[in-house]
Amino acid sequence: MKGKIGAVLLALAMIFGLVGAVICLERIPAGYVGVVYNMNGGVDGEILTQGWHLVSPTKKVTTYSIGIEQSYLTAEDKGDSKDDESFSIPTSDGKTVRVNLEFSYRFDEARAANTFVTFKGKSGETIKDTFIKPKVIAWTQEVSANYPVTDIFGDKRTVINAELDTYLRQKFDQYGIIIDTVNFTDISVDAETAAAIQKKVTAQQELELANIEAQTAKVQAEKDREVALIQAQKEKEAAEIQAETDIIEANAAAEVVRIAAEAEASANRQIAASLTPELIEKIKYEQWNGQTPKVTSSGSSIIDIGDLG
Repeated sequence: MKGKIGAVLLALAMIFGLVGAVICLERIPAGYVGVVYNMNGGVDGEILTQGWHLVSPTKKVTTYSIGIEQSYLTAEDKGDSKDDESFSIPTSDGKTVRVNLEFSYRFDEARAANTFVTFKGKSGETIKDTFIKPKVIAWTQEVSANYPVTDIFGDKRTVINAELDTYLRQKFDQYGIIIDTVNFTDISVDAETAAAIQKKVTAQQELELANIEAQTAKVQAEKDREVALIQAQKEKEAAEIQAETDIIEANAAAEVVRIAAEAEASANRQIAASLTPELIEKIKYEQWNGQTPKVTSSGSSIIDIGDLG
């Protein structure tokens, strides 16, 4: 009898042990960590990573996402934004702008225990809904208040977006929450403000067009000046070449004349040197026609020198 009772008790102990073991098993999903805490709320200090873990029945686990979570504050039903969660932001010139915004975040694994204590054991999902989203709205409004509506709605949107990204990262870091991205997905204003913005955009476009035209004219004028300088330089070089050519041709002609004159003078000198008195008399004799010269005098007839003989 005692043996049967012992066997039953042993079986019951094994059953309760198995049930207890199952009850104490905790599964941590991929991309999450678990913070183990006591039933009285005190943090155990143990951080559980992905997988199955055996946890004491007197302890519990709260999980936090360490993978990137996408969140939305939009008018349409998108992601975790089931209702209209778009919000208004103020501007430095007293206007109000309605915006849709999306952001991504994650909890810092190394500070998960501190996050648990800071938010008094709230889950990551609860922290997102009750703290992260409201703070994103409030801190976005702080940034937007530094800019006029024309900047937020216009060409400085990317600059403001970048400043907001930096600001949110800084503000959330102290809570062990990491902001990865933040972006305005839609910005809307009233009709009056939209008309004022369009007027500014049009004026800016006209100014840019005028600047482009002025720059184009400047470039063309500079190009024309360079072409004129090149043409003037070519003409100058051509004139210099022609002048040099004329000088060369004049010098060549003068040289020809000089050489011819020297040759003629040399020939004359040679001839003069060869004309002896005897040669001269011979030439005279050869050129004489055999007639005696006739001489005339005033008021008398021609005298034939031959008759005087």
